[in-house]
Amino acid sequence: MVAEAEVMHQSPVPVLEVQYHRRATTKGVDDVVGMSAPAPAEVGVGVGVEVEVEVEVAVEVPRMGLEQPDVAPSLSTDMIQQFVPNIRSGSFADIGPRRYMEDEHIRIDDLSAHLGSMLVCPLPSAFYGVFDGHGGPDAAAYMKRHAMRFLFEESEFPQASQVDEVYLESVESCVRRAFLQADLALADDLDISRSSGTTALTALVFGRQLVVANTGDCRAVLCRKGVAMEMSRDHRANHVEERERVAASGGYIEDGYLNGVLSVTRALGDWDMKAPGASASAALIAEPEFRRATLGEDDEFLVMGCDGIWDVMTSQHAVSLVRRGLRQHDDPARCARELVMEAKRLETADNLTVVVVCFAPEMGSPFTPQQQQEEELPARPRSCKKGLSTEALCSLRSWLDTDHR
Repeated sequence: MVAEAEVMHQSPVPVLEVQYHRRATTKGVDDVVGMSAPAPAEVGVGVGVEVEVEVEVAVEVPRMGLEQPDVAPSLSTDMIQQFVPNIRSGSFADIGPRRYMEDEHIRIDDLSAHLGSMLVCPLPSAFYGVFDGHGGPDAAAYMKRHAMRFLFEESEFPQASQVDEVYLESVESCVRRAFLQADLALADDLDISRSSGTTALTALVFGRQLVVANTGDCRAVLCRKGVAMEMSRDHRANHVEERERVAASGGYIEDGYLNGVLSVTRALGDWDMKAPGASASAALIAEPEFRRATLGEDDEFLVMGCDGIWDVMTSQHAVSLVRRGLRQHDDPARCARELVMEAKRLETADNLTVVVVCFAPEMGSPFTPQQQQEEELPARPRSCKKGLSTEALCSLRSWLDTDHR
């Protein structure tokens, strides 16, 4: 019997949340390296010197925290081989300024336990999905209900206990078939409006391998030592390759919209645009694109969000905000909520859904008050008091002993 997937839908609309977690928690403390200025040097002088002089020197102290390096850090082979993800996640969803909630999402931190004997796969294993509906909530809600069936029950998902290239290629083929089968199923279901569609973003973790599949403009971003590494590409009309593909298929872009109607160039559903005889039956496709990553110790977490997040902030902004939150309270669900609240503060115009997946048992010690201040405020000069050299003090004493009256 298959356990229910944990599906969170936190918003003013009814919530469906079935808690199911089985975590293997490893206790440990990450080394935290602090930066501090050395103590002021105290310079002694000989007996008889009665004048003490202090000079304030302005020293520019760089801002500590989450600045993006010029070059993304690389992972050593030894580091990757030793690393085993310890997976935990949190999510939050909000209706935003819209009248209706059309987003759905799924998160399963232990896929092997969830599916039981149905799936033999490398461990640890996890599955996450974000579905951003349009033209009504029908298509996204359908994907939330049936994604597990399309992916793992009806697509001959590969069985293996170890990860290799053949296994990963088989996983991608299986996910691709699942997306396309789901697209066809939306056309056949008479309860689904033919004008309803949804984007689909999924992430699978098997051992140290992360496989992301995307159709539409939701986005997955990996935090690698504080640097935002995009794990998906937005399928919108402003992307050159998508525009060329649409034009080659006979479709067109008008005012940034596919056929003047849809803001995305790939989606599941929307069969009023895909039906035979439509002006651009092949312009809108359900074909997913894939990106992979081999996780190492520098890979801290993955952020998955709908376009309501990315419309108002960059990938790096989101990663920096989540990273700071994890270092403060180490709660991925709270980080997801904080990211949603930041998008609302920036006046997003859409529904909002965020999933945060951590790959380590803890992010480290919380910031000290001083580190927190440096994290939030711009760099500013800091005063450091240094004594004059013995030679300088002797010269000063000689000058003072001279009669200048």
